[in-house]
Amino acid sequence: MWPFSTLAQAQAWERSYASSGHQPWHLDPADTALSFTRDYLDFTEIDRITSRTVSGRHARIGVAPTGTEGGTAAVIHLVRFGTGPNAPWEVVGTDDTTFSLSTPVYGSLARSPLRTGGRISGVDESIRVQVRQPSSTGPLGTSPCCTSAGGDKQPWQVTVPFSGARDPVLTVVASTGGHVAEVERFTITAVRTG
Repeated sequence: MWPFSTLAQAQAWERSYASSGHQPWHLDPADTALSFTRDYLDFTEIDRITSRTVSGRHARIGVAPTGTEGGTAAVIHLVRFGTGPNAPWEVVGTDDTTFSLSTPVYGSLARSPLRTGGRISGVDESIRVQVRQPSSTGPLGTSPCCTSAGGDKQPWQVTVPFSGARDPVLTVVASTGGHVAEVERFTITAVRTG
């Protein structure tokens, strides 16, 4: 899903790192998770690690904004992309508990407008959904702000129009917040363009 769209891109970074030490953050799953939230999703308030579990080629990194001590915005799942000792970490999804994004199904073909949905637990939640691709600086589409939700494991859904998709994989991100931070929880999935 991110930061590399293809194995060839990951391997090109490995060669660049071996020759010049370029972008060493790709070797640390926590640094990769924070770069994903701040630089790709543009969730600039998400700036701290709340948990870190690394087991072989998999890592799960909890992230949150400062000021929400005790809470986690999301647990980001990463895997090593490639097989060498310097294989970089790649974001592949989130481990969801109280906020999920189950529609569209992970890896499914995406067309605009994109129907999204899942389940949420909470009070007075305000859900916003974006469609993003690694080669673009901004979202390809954003849902009208914002979809109200709440309760215990209650379903939510929203349709998002998008345009300009060029990358083979798109990121769909749903977020909620507004109580103590702009983004207090988020969930992601990946879809294909063709």
